[in-house]
Amino acid sequence: MTKKRFALVTGGSRGIGKAICMALARDHQLNILLNYRSNDQAAQLVKQEIEALNLSCDLLKFDVANASEVSEMLSAWKTENKESSIEVLVNNAGISDDGLFIFMSKDSWNSVLETSLQGFYNVTQSVLKDMLRARNGRIINMVSLSGLKGNAGQVNYSAAKGAVIAATKALAQEIGKRKVTVNAVAPGFINTEMTEDFDAEKYKQLIPLNRFGDPEEVASLVSFLASDRSSYITGEVININGGLYS
Repeated sequence: MTKKRFALVTGGSRGIGKAICMALARDHQLNILLNYRSNDQAAQLVKQEIEALNLSCDLLKFDVANASEVSEMLSAWKTENKESSIEVLVNNAGISDDGLFIFMSKDSWNSVLETSLQGFYNVTQSVLKDMLRARNGRIINMVSLSGLKGNAGQVNYSAAKGAVIAATKALAQEIGKRKVTVNAVAPGFINTEMTEDFDAEKYKQLIPLNRFGDPEEVASLVSFLASDRSSYITGEVININGGLYS
């Protein structure tokens, strides 16, 4: 029996995460394991769109920062889906809680680090052994311009994304011989809920392409990294920011 092929996308119910789910389904006919934390309605809408493509979309509601939740949910899914394999993992879940470092609370620091960095550990650990055993897999970590150059008011977010960038490079060196690649995608300003309150005209002046990016443009890059065409690319951090920083 041919195994049913899945991509696991964390934080996949909205914005860039949703666009990634749709691109992986359309471009690669991958069934989707969609993780989300709270928005049931948004997750159901994405599920309907994927199922309209005659593919499966299983919803997994858990907090990536909670190690026991991650382990329990993914273990249960694997037990129920023995003839399925997770071939692509996109670590997209992340939160921001901005403010000047001098006034930053421990909760603001910890919550941002736990979601991006501990979340990367929890989810990747849960799927990595199967990828290594199959000698096949793509791990794509969604990072940020802030993790590369730093950003005032985002010391916690910059620290979290910078750490995932370093982890991407190290893990790629560990597992390359098993034909599992690990790359990171670093978006700049993208039209999502996170940028709705930004002064767009002010920031556009800083961007050589003079606009914010769209989630679908980011998803196209992720789709390429998930494909066979990217098989000789690993340990890389690819910017998609309209020329703002490279």
